[in-house]
Amino acid sequence: MSEQQIVLASRPEGRPTRDTFRYETIELDALKADQVLVETLYISVDPYMRGRMNDARSYSQPFDLDAPIQGGVVARVVESTSDLLTVGDTVVGMLDWATKSVVDAKQVRKIDATLAPVSTALGVLGMTGMTAYFGLLDIGNPQSGETVVVSAAAGAVGSIVGQIAKIKGARVVGIAGSAEKIQYLKEELGFDEVINYKTEQIGEALDRTCPDGIDVYFENVGGAIGDAVLDRLNPFARIPVCGAISGYNEQADLGPRVQSKLIIARARMQGFLVGDYGKRFKEAAEQLGKWVSNGELKYEETIFEGFEQVPDAFLGLFDGSNTGKLLVKL
Repeated sequence: MSEQQIVLASRPEGRPTRDTFRYETIELDALKADQVLVETLYISVDPYMRGRMNDARSYSQPFDLDAPIQGGVVARVVESTSDLLTVGDTVVGMLDWATKSVVDAKQVRKIDATLAPVSTALGVLGMTGMTAYFGLLDIGNPQSGETVVVSAAAGAVGSIVGQIAKIKGARVVGIAGSAEKIQYLKEELGFDEVINYKTEQIGEALDRTCPDGIDVYFENVGGAIGDAVLDRLNPFARIPVCGAISGYNEQADLGPRVQSKLIIARARMQGFLVGDYGKRFKEAAEQLGKWVSNGELKYEETIFEGFEQVPDAFLGLFDGSNTGKLLVKL
């Protein structure tokens, strides 16, 4: 049977373009024992994928040139030779960007489509939510009354981070890049203060919104925003470093040296990967699910329609065009 996939056509220098990707028609093999044929329902596009487009040492293997790009996918089983999965099951896994795929049954995980929309398995109830959960609670460890600053606060991870910080009794300041996002953070998610980094001078805005300094900074963007926060840390501040999207397309991302700032504040700055917490995924999924079901944790999705929209959806990550989780629905 003929299907389509998207491969990495070239390694981008700077910002990716549509020429970074190439569509191909493929013929799928017949199923072997313990395999399933799955039809893609949702594809997740995420900032970390930009790093995997480089042929450079990182925490995960680079994508191969002329090979399918892989990412989080929710799919439906349409054929099975496995006792683990039956036709009609909904599954999630790290799969090719393709309309259909043949995979080993153990490569995917069955999800309960009756508990929440299946798209949440790629967002608030999936790796996105768990990234926020572990990064904020294990590294940030916010205490009641402390000030928590979140960059990319209207994004997939940041929006969840801010809400969890509020659940823990912290005062939350969100940084985002549009009037619509600022309104969303303030009125829908209940952030205490908000900063539009595109219309405000970031240092002055931090002084205004954080008059007593910053206790926790959840880092998603790096660059000038991160530099400004480091000058306003309280003693023993904690900085979970989730991402630095401002520099992902830069050949050299230069900024102030951080060592003296961390010493002065006796602060802890720690990078992390959600995969480090694999043994505790069940804990996070259960707690996130409870918060969603009781209304304490809200989520937003920006959804592109159609397989032909996958490159545009990915490129949209670097425009800051999405609110919440960015997905493509097939």
